[in-house]
Amino acid sequence: MGSPEFEDRTGDPLAGHPSTLRPLTGDLLAAVLAHRGCAVAGDGDGALVGRWAQGHIWFLRAGDAGELLQVRTVATHAFTVEDVPRLHDFCNTWNRDRFWPKAFVHVDDAGRARVYGEVITDLERGVTPHQLDLLLNRGISAGCRLADEVGRLAGTGRR
Repeated sequence: MGSPEFEDRTGDPLAGHPSTLRPLTGDLLAAVLAHRGCAVAGDGDGALVGRWAQGHIWFLRAGDAGELLQVRTVATHAFTVEDVPRLHDFCNTWNRDRFWPKAFVHVDDAGRARVYGEVITDLERGVTPHQLDLLLNRGISAGCRLADEVGRLAGTGRR
């Protein structure tokens, strides 16, 4: 990440003094994910998305100025509508026992139920690349943990 001994590299979102707060931008988000070695792609709506073992993770910016970082996990396994009460119990237990990510159930128009996880951080005052790296690491690792547990719930997860 940026360091005071680096000269100004115009256009490099990671350049500069490491304690300088920067606005959360799509370029900064992409640069930190690339620096982490994460394979992500744009989804056409300005979000970045990547595939991890048991789920997909979206990296979104929300808020009037794009100052809210949202790391959203969608567990790969789909359930039936009949499974929704069991999924609600799972999510309620998860949310009671853990801080991250917030877990919830979504049923799509085709009747498939999936478990989502979400970590949201307000970065209105800015963020350093190092802080953003830590936030992304937490969002990714917590999202992967949730997706793995959902896989176990479905009987398809790693043991």
